[in-house]
Amino acid sequence: MNTGTYQISLSYSQILNLVKQLPSREKLKLSKELAKETVDKRLSKLLNSFRTEDISEDEINNEVEKVRAELYARNKKN
Repeated sequence: MNTGTYQISLSYSQILNLVKQLPSREKLKLSKELAKETVDKRLSKLLNSFRTEDISEDEINNEVEKVRAELYARNKKN
């Protein structure tokens, strides 16, 4: 049995037509894979947008501790 890799060019409408022929279970599986790929791309883009060399981890930790202290004091007051 030949297990080589083949590539073919298909239009969107051809792919859609093929997908419509799949059994419901296979459509669901495909849908989950596409959703997973989209989420992975969006998450990577989001994480990259926050990446910076301008602030250190210590500075972040100090700021977090300041905010926690403020929230604790505010909650204790109420």
